[in-house]
Amino acid sequence: MASSASTSADTLLIIAQPDLNQRLGLWLDHLGDERRLADKTLVAYERDIRQFLRFLTDHLGGAPAVKDLADLRPADFRAYMARRRQGGAQSRSLARGLAGIRSFLSFLERRGEVNAAASSAVRPPRQGKSLPKPVSAPEAMDLISGDLALESEPWIETRNAAVMTLLYGCGLRISEALSLTVAQAPTPDARTLRIKGKGGKERLVPLLPAVGEAVSTYLKLCPHPLSGSDPLFVGVRGGPLSPRIVQKAMEKLRSAMGLPKSATPHALRHSFATHLLAGGGDLRTIQELLGHASLSSTQIYTEIDSTRLLEAYDKAHPRHRG
Repeated sequence: MASSASTSADTLLIIAQPDLNQRLGLWLDHLGDERRLADKTLVAYERDIRQFLRFLTDHLGGAPAVKDLADLRPADFRAYMARRRQGGAQSRSLARGLAGIRSFLSFLERRGEVNAAASSAVRPPRQGKSLPKPVSAPEAMDLISGDLALESEPWIETRNAAVMTLLYGCGLRISEALSLTVAQAPTPDARTLRIKGKGGKERLVPLLPAVGEAVSTYLKLCPHPLSGSDPLFVGVRGGPLSPRIVQKAMEKLRSAMGLPKSATPHALRHSFATHLLAGGGDLRTIQELLGHASLSSTQIYTEIDSTRLLEAYDKAHPRHRG
């Protein structure tokens, strides 16, 4: 019996038995109402499941029902993964799809209708490690300079420059920079800044005079009266500055400078760590400055440094150039 999804324009037409379609609806309601998953996540999960059920329609030679899911073996899931791989799906998409299938089967298992062990026996594909993409030191300096005059008002330009300077000069997360109050504002004479990071963990980061100078310039030009516990960085109307505004400012900057999409506010934090490491900083110190709970999170920057070293070798070594 044919049925079609209605939650999105690109939902795939799928042949399935009524009992299976009914369970799919219950599962999606469970994810949305009880687990409060975002709409985009629900659409992605449903798309993944319907791709799987469409595969089963072909694989089993007919419209699948709940009892057909109960009879699946690990080889069936591997066949599905192989089919997706042949169709050009990347490891990340395959892993997400398998996670959605497991979630659906676990939901049916809790209802006593299937055994989800077969899907659990299939390992998700290995995903290549994605290295952070820092900008170069000259590019970082241009990004935080505030000299491009891309904003309509000078105070907005200096505000954006001050935020970017904190990200690059102190290695802050954007949420950490925007959580600062006026009372916590770094000054040109200050030497450290106390930051509350993830999990409420506090850390002290050293301050360069340039950081305090950038913040002071912004405060002098800001048209809104700010003091004490007020947010340090504010929007056009004086309310707390949204991270999205900072991201849009970076989009303008990278467009003007011809930088790739990887040049984001968070890339300045990556640049802070990478440039410290290249300058001789040790991993333990960089870990403390970034507020990483584990050294393994910081070690990824050694891979970036090694990658750049090899690239420089490939470009510059006389023997390599032939």
